[in-house]
Amino acid sequence: MSDLVSEDDLARARSDPAFRQQMMAEHLERLLEALNKMRRDDSDAPEVAAQMREGVDLAVKLADRLQRYGGNPGPKAA
Repeated sequence: MSDLVSEDDLARARSDPAFRQQMMAEHLERLLEALNKMRRDDSDAPEVAAQMREGVDLAVKLADRLQRYGGNPGPKAA
């Protein structure tokens, strides 16, 4: 993975909803790419499985935030 998020990026994301949305989408894509790479590597090591679970949890949370902040609430329960 390349560059970490800078303090300037974080400050801008707090004040600019469009930038925040773009930044979250890009980081979700990076996370999914990393998870796919780990899956393809097919390691049986317990620490890899733990990292995969943590990554999936983070991806779900990030996707949820993208939907919430993106103005697309998605389906609602009856």
